This record gives sequence, structure tokens and C-alpha cells, in this order.
Amino acid sequence: MHNFAPEIMIMTILSLVVFSDALASRLKIPSVFLLLAGSYIIYTYFKDAVPIDLPQHFDTIILFCIPLIFMGDALHLHFSDIKKHGWSIFYLAVVAVALSITVGASLHHFDVFSGLTLGAYVSLFAINMATDAVSVQSVLSRFKGIDHDIKVLIEGESLGNDATAVIAFFFIGLPWMISGEIDAGHAALDALRVFVVSLGIGLVLGYAFYMLMKLFSDKRGELFTFIIEGYAAYVLAEEMHVSGILTLITAIIATKAWIDMDIEASCSLQERPKKRSFLRKIRFESVCATTNERLEYIYEMAKEFGYIAAVMIFFVLAEMVNFDKLWNYRFEILLMFGITTLIRAFSMAKFAFFGKTIDSIKPVGFEGWFILTFSGMKGALSIILVHMIPETYEHKELFEAVTTGVVILSIFVYGTILWSYFTFFKKEEEKKLF
Repeated sequence: MHNFAPEIMIMTILSLVVFSDALASRLKIPSVFLLLAGSYIIYTYFKDAVPIDLPQHFDTIILFCIPLIFMGDALHLHFSDIKKHGWSIFYLAVVAVALSITVGASLHHFDVFSGLTLGAYVSLFAINMATDAVSVQSVLSRFKGIDHDIKVLIEGESLGNDATAVIAFFFIGLPWMISGEIDAGHAALDALRVFVVSLGIGLVLGYAFYMLMKLFSDKRGELFTFIIEGYAAYVLAEEMHVSGILTLITAIIATKAWIDMDIEASCSLQERPKKRSFLRKIRFESVCATTNERLEYIYEMAKEFGYIAAVMIFFVLAEMVNFDKLWNYRFEILLMFGITTLIRAFSMAKFAFFGKTIDSIKPVGFEGWFILTFSGMKGALSIILVHMIPETYEHKELFEAVTTGVVILSIFVYGTILWSYFTFFKKEEEKKLF
């Protein structure tokens, strides 16, 4: 008798994506609402449709899904946008997250979550400050009137925010939480080492795959090359005990940035410059790695792969949903959701009210602040991180319940707030906020 579990699982995932998108288009609501609810209903009431033991194979699922989840968002960032908003993205992805985790951890002084050590607070807030690229894109793609610059900030943050949260969790919070003590100087240096080495590996791989893509010129080959690059960057970095996610994101963005520079410099219809710099020569910029048309195809396909990977993670989340536990920890869940929302609102206020003090960080006004605040939906990465906590840790049930509750609330509450705003209040045509 054959075991058709993989085939049934693929049919379930694709069917859920197809019907969620179709129904979301008719109802004019974000498809992530239906994906999350559908995952829970199918996993709970139609067990035969999910014949693979997802919790038992969770590590394998993570390795499979992580590159696909982050690849689409990384490909969508254009080099010109990175140049224009580089400091703003750095603030959102690194400074704001680090400050948010620090502020959250300072609540240890007030014993907000009884029994947790200071290291546990760092881990808990690192987990629950990580945004989800797929959930954010699913919600925002339904709305018109969002300025391009705001979308760039959201996309850049959803990528860099995750990398920062992962480094804070694995190299500071988790060791501190498990051992009960930590050398602050050593931990800071280790986190800095991870950050620098991950960036370096990502840049080298990005350049290598960028040059590799000059050897062929078909969109399917280029798409598969990006996928191979994502997996190679993640696995290599993890084997070297640095951040796989940061390395993956850096590699994809670097490859895409060099491709963008080639297209702008030599592969457009404009007249090519007669003299080329040394850097342009060693990049062989006259040999185009791809075209804008093929890049659009690659991005659309990568986005679909990301949806499939996110659904698999949502099925794992469905297994974690236990309404009795969620009810028992309802105070902690609501408290964490409220605190993280307030912290995010304050960190985003830098753009709304104080951006003019630094020329490189541009103000976006009240509306931009509102959108940035409620685009901080949690999802796949938070679920992945909380599963990395050892089973022997005495407060793991609290971590799982709080994280599950915050993920669900952030998707439905933030998503509903944005949906209501763009459906009932924001009806004018798109306008520049910068």
C-alpha cells in the first residue's frame, strides 16, 4: 500500500491558498485571515487532509520554509530604494528592535510576568517583536493608497527586524535564559561578530550567484538560482554558527542590487557610457544577469512559494492552539500584546514627529506612523523561535501560549484596523507622504 501523505499535503496547502485568495478577493479582505482560520479548521477537524506529523518533523519544516518565506520580500527591494531609505530601514530593522527589546526587558523590574528571569524577558520580547513578511504583504497588498516609500520601509523592516530579533534571541536571550547568567560584554561582542560575519558571507554569496546568473538567460533558471542561493546561504551560515536568516537576506538583496545596477547602467535603452569604472568592469555589467520583465516573473513566483511555506507554518501554529491554555494565560497574552503595540507605536513615532531632526531619516506624517505601527503583524518567525526553546525549560508553556496569542491577535487586530481604515476612511487616490 502506497503512502500518499506528501501528495495529500501538497493538495491541501495549494487548495487552501487558492480558495483563500479567491474568497478574499470576493470579500475584499486580506487573505491571511482566511489562511490562518482555514489552517486551524483543516488541522483540527479534517485530520486526513494533513497526514504528516508536523510537530515531529518541525526542524525539517523550518529548514524547508525559512528561505522561501524571506526570499520574495528580499527580491522586492530595489537598489534605488535601499539607497534612498537605507538609514530609515537600518533604524527600523536594528535600532528600533534593539531598543524595543531593551524596553520590554526592563519590565523585569516590575515583575510583570511572574517568575521569569531577566534573560527570559529578553527572549520573550525578541520572539514577540519579530514581524512576519508574508502576513504583512498579504494585508497591505489588498489596499491602495499606500505610498511606495511607506511600502519600502515596511518591506525593509519586515526583513531586517527578523534578522535582529533572531540574533538577540539565539545569541543573547536564549543562553541567558537557560544558564541564568551571562557576560554582557562577551554577549555583545558575540552578537556583533554574528552580525558582521553574516553580512560578509551574504555579500560574498550574493556576488557569486550574481556572476553565476550571467551564464544563462531564462526566467526559470534564474528563479531556481535565487532559490538555491537562499537555501545555500541559510545552511552555510547555520553550519558556521552565525545567523542563517541575516545571511540569506543579505545574499538575496546583494544579488538583486547588483542586477539593478547593471540594468540601470548598461542594459537599459539609454546610451551606455564610453568609460567604465574598475568596479563596473569586474562586474561585467555589459552582460545582463536578467531583465526587468524576468525579474517581475521571479518575484511573483517567489511570493507564491512564500505563501506555501507560510501555510505550512500556520498548520504548526494550528497544532499549538489550545483554547484552554490560551484562556488560562489570557492576562499574559493581552498584556504582551498591549505592551508590544505601545512599544511599536513609540518606536515608529520617530518617523512621524521627529524625523526632521535627522536628514537621513525622513518624516512620514501621522498617516505614515499609523500604517507603520499596525503593519507589525507577527507570524511564522515567532512560531519558529518559540519552538526552539528546550522542552525542559519550565516556562515553555507560558512562552508558547503568549506567542500563539500575540500572533493571532496581531494578524486579526492589526489587519482589521488597517482594513477598516483603507476600506471606510482612506478613499482618495495614492499621494506622496514624503
